[in-house]
Amino acid sequence: MHRFLLTPRWWGINVFVALAVPVCLFMGTWQLGRFEDRVDTHREATAERPAAETAAPLESLLPVDKKTSGRLASASGEFAEQLLVPDRLLDGKSGFYVLTLLRTDSGKAVPVVRGWLPGTADAAKAPAAPTGRVEVTGALQASENSTTKGVHAEGGLPAGQLGVIGAASLVNLVPYELYDAWLTVQTPADGLTPVPAQAPSNTGLDLKAFQNLGYTGEWFVFAAFVLFMWFRLYRREVETLRDAEAGLLPQEAASAATATAGTATAPAAATAGATEGATASARPAE
Repeated sequence: MHRFLLTPRWWGINVFVALAVPVCLFMGTWQLGRFEDRVDTHREATAERPAAETAAPLESLLPVDKKTSGRLASASGEFAEQLLVPDRLLDGKSGFYVLTLLRTDSGKAVPVVRGWLPGTADAAKAPAAPTGRVEVTGALQASENSTTKGVHAEGGLPAGQLGVIGAASLVNLVPYELYDAWLTVQTPADGLTPVPAQAPSNTGLDLKAFQNLGYTGEWFVFAAFVLFMWFRLYRREVETLRDAEAGLLPQEAASAATATAGTATAPAAATAGATEGATASARPAE
């Protein structure tokens, strides 16, 4: 009854199933692992840091990554150029950042967002930065780019304004080297509102994370579908052979089913026929 499983057609089907199911399970497990990694990263990025966290030297936290983003960093030097960053939202209100470049003792500068003010960007509203040598402590942030949410990447801003906070956008505005990062002061003065640190990119439960979860389900469904189709084919083959043996199929269909089932035993039948033929030839003629 089940000798049809040894036919070439069924050998191909069985090999395909044996390969497809493990591949689908592996891919589903891998996608699930990617989703779990994003969940863990999201928890780390959004976890509250200790209030008494000690600030580390700026250079010891560079380059900015998922672990160092948001950490308190300290740098010493003197404030230099001051710029305004317009069209920034804070608590649902539109305003602008007050950004001042800090020339550190190393000779390189780091942008420092000293705070936020509501309304249209206006240099007259922004308080001047302290003079002389200062010690600045702020949350470390990765440089923005044109795809960062909330940036003004279209250009055409007036002199003294900056759309994207980053070394790439500042390199043509200042004559000295820049750190590829920026700081946001968490305890500003002069009536400025502190700008909270942002979580690093690609760490939230965003569309990519849920795409990984969706792909996980798809791969497991593919594995179940392959097994389901194999069972359907197997069951239909068995039912066809039973109907043929019971004489419930037309003659042509019964012959085809019998021929399919007999393919696996054809080599044995051929061997038996050859043996009988040889024995008959060896008998003496009467």
